[in-house]
Amino acid sequence: MLDLHLAQQFMRENSINGWLIYDFRGHNPIMWTIVGKRRFTTRRVFLVIPAEGEPSLFAHIVDSQQFLSTDFPVVIYRNWQDMIAKIKTSLDGFKRVAVEYSPNGAIPAMSWIDGGTLDLLNSFGAEAVSSADLFQMAAASWDEIAFESQLRASKEVNDIKDGAFNYIRDHLIGEKPLLEYDVQEFIMNEFAKRGLETENRPTVAVNANSGKQHYDPTLKLSSPIVKGDWVLIDLWARFPGESNVFCDITWVAYAGREIPAKNQKIFEIVREARDSVIDRLKEAWRSGETLCGWELDMVARNCIQNAGYGEYFVHRTGHSMGPGDSVHALGVNLDNLETHDTRKVLPGVGFSIEPGIYLPEFGVRLETNVFFSKEKGPVVTAPLQNEIVRLL
Repeated sequence: MLDLHLAQQFMRENSINGWLIYDFRGHNPIMWTIVGKRRFTTRRVFLVIPAEGEPSLFAHIVDSQQFLSTDFPVVIYRNWQDMIAKIKTSLDGFKRVAVEYSPNGAIPAMSWIDGGTLDLLNSFGAEAVSSADLFQMAAASWDEIAFESQLRASKEVNDIKDGAFNYIRDHLIGEKPLLEYDVQEFIMNEFAKRGLETENRPTVAVNANSGKQHYDPTLKLSSPIVKGDWVLIDLWARFPGESNVFCDITWVAYAGREIPAKNQKIFEIVREARDSVIDRLKEAWRSGETLCGWELDMVARNCIQNAGYGEYFVHRTGHSMGPGDSVHALGVNLDNLETHDTRKVLPGVGFSIEPGIYLPEFGVRLETNVFFSKEKGPVVTAPLQNEIVRLL
């Protein structure tokens, strides 16, 4: 949901006259994050938020009934000429207007306005600027409710993770058959017992399967877990509520006592990469430096590259986390691989830190979560794995 005060404050501080949010047939998730929920629309919808004054939502008369319950006054248009005239009037005198636009398409998550609508905006004499950091501050940042919800979820998710490893341990000691899918089901049942909700199913992966970044065992396609196996578990959940935030963690374990030297080596490299990002965040906070998402990605990436495993780190270092029903939110990602994320890491935002190395025989990913507090700087909100879990 929109924090109008923060949005307008950001615009004034950055010489932005207004924010134009455009949607056609539900294509722009930013619109529906701010309006509150997805409406069934068949025509163009515009939300104009000025740096001073009240916002206005422009909808075709056919769709106007969909917005009776919103917090925004609805302006009805009847034809395309009427639409253009009313949008132009609402932007009268605006020189710089924020839109869901990313120069050179660098950040797809913030690139939703089409070229023709940009032409229309330009015809009004306004310069289009990216709404990426504006959206972060206005609609993707955490308030106290969000922060507390994430801490509560973190405690429960960490307990479930420990329970899953104990579940595996008990089966190994008792020499009872166990599949990856069985552990996945254990985690899902624990989510339900504790009143948590998830998005998709957790990852439970052994040996070579842990080297597959998005491996998902099924009842028909699932490997057994036996003594001597390497195990990776990635799980995420939150308490229901649109103001609440997911906890998302990944840990690894070995089903034996003596951890193989190569597994230990890769674990230590990934751990160093994760901790280097946390240290860099804290250093920037102390010095008053503002970092971009791509810069933090490079901290982890350089660490892994310098260790000789750069080609095996095949995803971004972290994804945005924020209030809402998706574990991957729409704020800054720690990314200079999949995208060049120039969004700033601003106080109020949250994200995962999860470097990984994925070899043919096994993979290591260590994931934690960070909230960038306005008062305290970077706060690690999920447990840090500093040693490989021994299952026997």
